[in-house]
Amino acid sequence: MLNVQIDGAWHQFPKGTRVIEACSKAGKFVPRYCYHPKLSSPGNCRMCLIELGTPKMTPDRKPVLGPDGKPEIAWIPRPQISCAQDVSEGMGIRTDSPMVQECRKGVMEFLLINHPLDCPICDQAGECRLQEFSVEYGQAESRFLEHKVKKPKNVELGPRVTLDGERCILCTRCIRFMKEVAKDDVLGIVDRGSYNTIACHPDRILDSNYSLNTVDICPVGALTSTDFRFKMRVWFLKETKTIDVNCGTGSNITVGSRENVIYRITPRENNDVNGVWLPDSHRLNFKYVNDPRRLKQPTVKGQPVEWRTAIAIAAEILKSKSSDQLWLVASGRATNEELFLATRLIEALEIQKQHDIVPRLGQSDGLLIAADRNPNTTGAKLLGLTASKPGSRLKKLIEGVRAGTIKVIVTLGEDLTKAGLTNEDLARLEAIIALDILPNQPTPHATVLLPAGAWCEKRGSMINLKGRLQRLNRAVQPPGDARDDWEILRDLLQSLAGSNGLFSIEDVFKAMAAEVTQFAGLSLSKIGDLGVQVIQEKPAAPEPAATAG
Repeated sequence: MLNVQIDGAWHQFPKGTRVIEACSKAGKFVPRYCYHPKLSSPGNCRMCLIELGTPKMTPDRKPVLGPDGKPEIAWIPRPQISCAQDVSEGMGIRTDSPMVQECRKGVMEFLLINHPLDCPICDQAGECRLQEFSVEYGQAESRFLEHKVKKPKNVELGPRVTLDGERCILCTRCIRFMKEVAKDDVLGIVDRGSYNTIACHPDRILDSNYSLNTVDICPVGALTSTDFRFKMRVWFLKETKTIDVNCGTGSNITVGSRENVIYRITPRENNDVNGVWLPDSHRLNFKYVNDPRRLKQPTVKGQPVEWRTAIAIAAEILKSKSSDQLWLVASGRATNEELFLATRLIEALEIQKQHDIVPRLGQSDGLLIAADRNPNTTGAKLLGLTASKPGSRLKKLIEGVRAGTIKVIVTLGEDLTKAGLTNEDLARLEAIIALDILPNQPTPHATVLLPAGAWCEKRGSMINLKGRLQRLNRAVQPPGDARDDWEILRDLLQSLAGSNGLFSIEDVFKAMAAEVTQFAGLSLSKIGDLGVQVIQEKPAAPEPAATAG
């Protein structure tokens, strides 16, 4: 640990701590544009200038101690940047001296010389560091009388990112992100002096699946999301902390919504899961939630009915069949709470091992997109809804349907054709009881169709591929008469077995925690915004030692 003086007070920091981070930990925020903790530090915006000093030394190179026994500081006469150097023993830092204040005013004036005065129409308004720092650290008026430099506007750098060159302050965050994180060195700076601007390399476009992260880290309104551009002012958005459900990584996200409509999804920092990044394909995959074809009312043989009637008819169908004639297709997209109630349904119907989930496999990108595209396969395994190899039991389902021994299927948010059944197979069944959010190929065959909630319309928990228990939060309400899946399953269980006592999602988690060791002592509130590790990762197998040859 190194002793460092910050604004007259002494603190201790580990060796290797950046000066700018040391100041933040000491409660002294230093403004910055180019610096980002997940990227390299070029030190080119100069906004983080501070006064820096080192201990005064005697001729024999020993520090001169003051009356308090601490080293006296020899201050460097010129300001220094705090983002590109580490703390050292006895270092002195001043974050708010008259010289620092004057430097910040000068830097802000320089950055705003050619910046357009289009804040009222800028998408970054409301979360713009340039606006905030101009008010806090800049001058009240401009001395610039000449004409501002004009730069390219509305430039489509790629299919999802639009550039306004006049707003760019050349912090190079986007360039460094694409090179260091996305490993796609597509961006650079062209032209000279005041005419510098961001551009793609010749014959290239910004089409990486991580391109929208450049919009997240842009401190001004230069890079904007083409999808979100001019859609909504950010201060009107209700922000909900939740998790991504497009794959087993379970990236932490923030859903921005207004009046029950989702407008954007942005990454939320969690260094144990996704850092501060998110793939474009995951953040833009929410439009189906607002699809006008959403299921909004329960139906029986295509005719709208009340919920009580639909649940009663579904229960009667299940009671009329023997256990060997029933099958349940659960989902790796369901929450732990829904899967737990599904296990109770399995017990009530006595259909042990006549259940499974539908696997979804793709290609891992080596960053944040996992090969398992189900977000809660780990939870399904833990709760016994699937075997160690998800989908391995579905072959028995297909054989049973074609042999005529399986007559009724309960499906929890899954398209049965994805499980391997054909339209001819579906027609052989006597009944299908389906929970879903959108019509699909088997929907016309459903005897009882129950409209459920989408992932952003429910609360609950999931376990990612690394064994981390994380929390889903409700961002918008389900449309029409659609209900939470856990409520539908609870009512179906009550009609079948008469069980009751689950009045909230917290009650379901409490019941689950009482039976599942990994959840013992936890609750939805105790999971917190960043999750809890409940299953330890298996250590990677050691690589074989190289042999001399």
